[in-house]
Amino acid sequence: MNGEQMKISKVVEKMKPSGIREFFDLVIGMKDVISLGVGEPDFVTPWNICESAIFSLEKGYTSYTSNRGLYELRSAISKYLKNKHSLSYSPDHNMLITTGVSEAVDLVLRAILNRGDKILVPDPSYVSYEPVSELAGGRVVLMKTSGRDNFKLTPGILKKYISRGIKAVILNYPANPTGVSYTRKELLALSKVFIDHDLIVISDEIYDELTYDFSHTPIATLSGMKQRTVYLNGFSKAFAMTGWRIGYACGPEEIISAMTKIHQYTMLCAPIMGQLGAIEALRGSANSVLEMKREYKRRREFIVSRLNEIGLECRMPEGTFYVFPSIKNTGMGSVDFAKKLLHKEKVAVVPGTAFGSQGEGYIRIAYASSMDNLKEAMQRIEHFLK
Repeated sequence: MNGEQMKISKVVEKMKPSGIREFFDLVIGMKDVISLGVGEPDFVTPWNICESAIFSLEKGYTSYTSNRGLYELRSAISKYLKNKHSLSYSPDHNMLITTGVSEAVDLVLRAILNRGDKILVPDPSYVSYEPVSELAGGRVVLMKTSGRDNFKLTPGILKKYISRGIKAVILNYPANPTGVSYTRKELLALSKVFIDHDLIVISDEIYDELTYDFSHTPIATLSGMKQRTVYLNGFSKAFAMTGWRIGYACGPEEIISAMTKIHQYTMLCAPIMGQLGAIEALRGSANSVLEMKREYKRRREFIVSRLNEIGLECRMPEGTFYVFPSIKNTGMGSVDFAKKLLHKEKVAVVPGTAFGSQGEGYIRIAYASSMDNLKEAMQRIEHFLK
């Protein structure tokens, strides 16, 4: 086979590597680095969850499950959403267990997009939304948000980017990388635009439990939104279960069935041990979630105060475990700042440009690290700035 025949897909060829992973390849092998980059809880999964998975292995639960996932887990999620948000989804018709929320994003995009359909994606936003939309054949329309408005999506911004051929919009809140979230009132204003323009909303709410200053409102609970929303959530962040790879999608039966078709030919099912662990997470981990949330909130207040004190303007995030401070007053670009900080002070952060062009002049810092690490990192950043 000659070189011409071996050429890969043009879409993949154009695709840039993840800005997060590409940068953190530089960290490998470096000693004494404080990493504030990867979005992963520093807490170990609560013991009751681990114990349930260990016990399941001892009992021989090592098989495939239904493509849709264990009925017991779907039923537990259904009850959880009903009790917490008065959000009703049938475990039989409106729910799919996925291998993390990342797979759910991929599945819903492939399920709804025809080649050439346009999809609205905020800029900045999580690194996978744009490339996975393109892999599904969609044409991404980036909605540029601004640090002046705390990177919030508004009805005005939405209307500016809506045109013929727009089929769907990705909404992520609380948002990675900015930490911004939306009150019920703000979501009502956005939902009016979604309904007026007949858009499908892919709502990634994986950080819902890490909302600090007001109650999280799933957009699917608002009038007229449930039938046009695919609600995505999972166990990675709030329950410290990143490696377990358990997410879920809830939505209209037609879309969930289409997602399940793709899932059954690619992933088959999420790992059974992870699904059994997720059942236990919903059953008996509420106190652990609250304890982790309290600690994140304490770290949030420390790091925002400290960043502003050393001269990097930083707004208080409304959720997640990220801050997105401005570095514009240093005169450096985001990538340059992050590389120099890593090499000179051994602190790893993510350049804002990893999340889109609107991230230029910002860096993402994950405060999912111990308070001792955060204090030392802030000292090093202060020294770097001086």
